[in-house]
Amino acid sequence: MKYIAAIAFLTSSGPALAQHQGHDMQMPMTEPAKTEPAPKTPMQMPQTEDDLTSENAPESDGQKPKPMDHSQMDHGQTADPASNKMDSMDGMSPDMGSMQDMPPVNQPPPEAFSGPDHAADKFYGKENMEPVREELGKLGAETVSKILVERAETRITNGKDGYAWDVTAWTGGDIDKLWMKSEGEGANGEKIEKVEVQALWSHAIAPYFDFQAGVRTDFAPVSRTYLAVGILGLSPYRFEVDTAAFLSDKGDLTARFQGTYDQFITQRIILQPRLEANFALQDIRETGTGAGLSDIGVGARLRYEFAREFAPYIGVEWNNQIGRTARITRAAGGDPSSLNFLVGIRAWF
Repeated sequence: MKYIAAIAFLTSSGPALAQHQGHDMQMPMTEPAKTEPAPKTPMQMPQTEDDLTSENAPESDGQKPKPMDHSQMDHGQTADPASNKMDSMDGMSPDMGSMQDMPPVNQPPPEAFSGPDHAADKFYGKENMEPVREELGKLGAETVSKILVERAETRITNGKDGYAWDVTAWTGGDIDKLWMKSEGEGANGEKIEKVEVQALWSHAIAPYFDFQAGVRTDFAPVSRTYLAVGILGLSPYRFEVDTAAFLSDKGDLTARFQGTYDQFITQRIILQPRLEANFALQDIRETGTGAGLSDIGVGARLRYEFAREFAPYIGVEWNNQIGRTARITRAAGGDPSSLNFLVGIRAWF
């Protein structure tokens, strides 16, 4: 009887034990059924040469690689660079192709340039367009004028204080102008050391350069007249240059180079370095000038523009005679070198 009860207990608890053990076992995963890739739609991007890497290249049996099914891709994975590239291209327009697929751009046909010189005459009439073309031809031909006081300054030095000026004025059109230049210097309480005036015809030879020719007259230290020829303009990097050669009525040939540059520290504070060099072909005893490079001046002026037309400035300038000119000055008891502190005004109207 005891054995019959034990057999009955095992028979009834077997299914329950098997059910409990089934919760601890991992059920085998059935392999999902393979689905055929969807047919290529207009949004499907064609594969490029970059996508056909050694990992993605088709087998050697000649079969074409199947299009990628983006629905099966895990966008969180970044292990496959080719997959990332395809993901980044999903938002692109399907009409965007490579530059090689674009049709070539042809030049305009010759017929495009075979029309009349004044096509507007056909629609508005020649009698109406002629006055308009005449007015357009006058643009840039008006006469304008300007007076520039580049330097009007007091010079403070270890010797006697002095003064200097440099004034230019011009009037004319875009191509041809009449220029007037005047500059000079002297010491306070003494006779003016240098005065010169130039009258020049200026003709534009390039967008930023003018050819100038005319007459220069010196009133001090000696009275003399020169034929003047030079180039004035704005060189690359906005350096203003003024070069000229002078042939005097005595046959003396000299030359001068001037260069300035406006460095904007702010819209109103401007630093202007300045360089001037003078040359002579021969000795000129009347002016104490020796052959070769006679003197050089280097300075800088810092101005503040209360208005564009008015700007006081302070500065410093070093002048030094060179070579034979320096020897002539020393022989006369003078000093060939000087350092000047400057206070002046720059204005134009």
